[in-house]
Amino acid sequence: MEVTEHRIDPAFLRGKLLPRKEESHKGDYGHLLIVAGCRTMPGAAVLATGAALRSGCGLVTLHAGARALQAAANRFPSAMLSEDAGECFSTVPGRLERYSAIAVGPGLGQAPATRTALEELLRQAREMAVPMVLDADALNLIAGDPSLMERIPAGSVLTPHLGELRRLLGRDNPTEEDIRDFTCRFGCNMVVKGHRSRVFGADGSRFTNTSGNAGMAKGGSGDVLTGLIGGLTARGYSPLDAACLGVWIHGHAGDVLTQECTAEAYDSLDLIGQLYRGFKAIIQ
Repeated sequence: MEVTEHRIDPAFLRGKLLPRKEESHKGDYGHLLIVAGCRTMPGAAVLATGAALRSGCGLVTLHAGARALQAAANRFPSAMLSEDAGECFSTVPGRLERYSAIAVGPGLGQAPATRTALEELLRQAREMAVPMVLDADALNLIAGDPSLMERIPAGSVLTPHLGELRRLLGRDNPTEEDIRDFTCRFGCNMVVKGHRSRVFGADGSRFTNTSGNAGMAKGGSGDVLTGLIGGLTARGYSPLDAACLGVWIHGHAGDVLTQECTAEAYDSLDLIGQLYRGFKAIIQ
């Protein structure tokens, strides 16, 4: 079956932007739960949280251990905090029905307790039909136990880089057909990160991003993307539209920084402060 490829650019995205009503409040714009970070990787939780707060969603809650929570609170005080008593993700927050979307994976680690907690989080989210954005160690844990794939909530977004994609699909050289088979089988969307990131829809559709550059090939860039796509999903965009918007806005932030700072002299935290440029470019 021939698949039409769509280019992700401002013209494509402009009609997808949701309006913001003058008479509204934070509860009208969704609530994202982020599950990220561990004792040795608290920064991943900080980056995902910061990006989510720039996505337009109304509320962001970070569930993590004390070290990651303190780091996030110091940098982004508007985030709400949910403490996991362990040094890694080991307990599922209560009342998941409060959340419009869940982003999980950055800096999570792969401890046995984390694998157990992830399985329970997937189960509850699937039962409540809460879409998820799955990245990094969440994908690695799923790849290590394929039975977890059946628990991924319908419509969720998976965001692997090439190494994670190989583990997830169990192939050294996965093809686009392999990716489409996976997304259609499990009813999910996928962002394959890299040069000209590609987005694959659960319906078999395919999109190619037109923003981004090699200056973004630095640790933490993917964590920013996860928080951004999660926030857009919570905001009310379909997961597929959130993925398309997220990759272009994220890449455009990198393009701005590369032009202003060179490709060498910025880091992933700098991307967060430039996300607004992508929204402006689409609107204008």
